[in-house]
Parts: sequence; structure tokens; C-alpha cells
Amino acid sequence: MKKLKIYLDTSVISHLDAQDTPDKMNETRKLWDDIKTGKYRVMVSDIAIDELERCKEPKLSYLRSLLSEIQYTDIDRIPEAERLCKLYCEVGGLPPKSRLDAMHIAMATVYECNVILSWNFKHIVNFRAMTAVDSVNLKEGYAPIRILSPTMLLESED
Repeated sequence: MKKLKIYLDTSVISHLDAQDTPDKMNETRKLWDDIKTGKYRVMVSDIAIDELERCKEPKLSYLRSLLSEIQYTDIDRIPEAERLCKLYCEVGGLPPKSRLDAMHIAMATVYECNVILSWNFKHIVNFRAMTAVDSVNLKEGYAPIRILSPTMLLESED
């Protein structure tokens, strides 16, 4: 059986150490355990790494050590992702101030991920964004991508 190819946005990695949201942190750690077994093919972008670098110590070092425990593919911004990002914002799926959120989705799309995982319900995991992404991706010839929270993925795998 082919492994599900997942893209981890910054919020997922960051929630491995999120004492202020223990439920999300616990769900993320369950997901991480699955990732460590090789259950998924994981993608992490340069955008996520750049955003994580803004974390303060000791959280930054802790997250770096957790990332070193998993196998993932580093992916970089490419012009096609920039183009898709712009389209997602133009159709109203994500506000222009959420350009990096739109870029996460665009990166997951152009690198042919099946799923993008995020805890960002305001800009990514919501009906407006999902509808816009589906519309743009269909028009531009890309496969559908599912936008889920870690909890949604874990529940679907049970």
C-alpha cells in the first residue's frame, strides 16, 4: 500500500511543545509517533523551517531535536508555488496578509502531497480556504489536496 504523502505546516511542528494547548499538543505527539514509525511520507518546507527559527529557546532546540528523529523531505519554494499562492489569495480563499499560509498550501500542492496538516483554523483548515484551494487546483490541473488538522487525520486512520 502506498504511503500517504503529508505536508506539515509550522503549526503542527510547533504544537509538539504547546503547553498552553495540551489537547492539541497530545494529538500532535500521537501523530509524531506514527511519523516516527514511517507510516507517512513527510514533507517539510523551507518556509516552515524559517518560521520555526523564530521560536525562543529552549523550544527551538527541542523542536529541532524532534525533527531530527523523523525522516522527511525538505522542499523549497519554486515559482509555480508562488503563482498558486497568488491565485489562492486572489479568489478570496486566504486574505493577502496570510500569504505565508497560502504558500504552505501551494507548496503542498505543487509537491503533490495528499494532505496538508495544520492547526491553523483561522486561515488554513476552514471551509473558505478549502473551497478556494479546490477551485484553483481543479482549474490549474492539480490533484485535490485534503486540508486537515492532525486530529482529523488520526481519526480517519482509526
